[in-house]
Amino acid sequence: MIRVLLVDDDPLVRGLLSAVLAAARDVDVVAVATDGDEVPDAVAAHRPDVVLMDIQMRRVGGIAATAALRRLADPPSVVALTSFGSDDAVRSALDAGAVGFVHKTADPDDIVKVLRDVAAGHGGLDPAAQRSLIDGRGAERAGTDRRREAQDRLAALTDREREVVAWLPLGLSNPQIAERTYLSASTVKQHLSSAMRTLGVDSREALAVVVDRAGAARED
Repeated sequence: MIRVLLVDDDPLVRGLLSAVLAAARDVDVVAVATDGDEVPDAVAAHRPDVVLMDIQMRRVGGIAATAALRRLADPPSVVALTSFGSDDAVRSALDAGAVGFVHKTADPDDIVKVLRDVAAGHGGLDPAAQRSLIDGRGAERAGTDRRREAQDRLAALTDREREVVAWLPLGLSNPQIAERTYLSASTVKQHLSSAMRTLGVDSREALAVVVDRAGAARED
């Protein structure tokens, strides 16, 4: 049996996916999490083989939660789940450490196939994600030095901003980052907002990807 942790903040999506996976005789949904900040405890308690992780969630997004899981000694495989599709979304998920990617609108058989492929130690992409990756833009980006590019981007931040954003790949909230940096939560929020403007990203999840890609994430 493939032990799956399902992570999504939409109860309707959780219900539909649970029903889809329950129909597969070799898949067992061992636990459900309603947001990214619940993932570490759920993984520790249930030891899933695969985490089916929504990218966009209210408190901690799937990109940040995936990057945090990758730092575990023996992390489960992550299949990113999204309601939108672009090669940027696919790349962000894979760069954060996901080894599979499916759209919420994918055929149920494709979703189960991706989980089986990932559990078997292979990468897994549904047909739409595969099309996103093989277009010209994806091929061009794949040939760049991502780590150097990310490091150059982080160099544009102030020392304090870099100190604050370094905690994002762990999936920490603003108050949690504030405790570790001896700042107020409002000051942390200001630094994160400034860093996002400087780097031209529109979410803390995207900022976390840049930090993790640059190798600048902190160890908790």
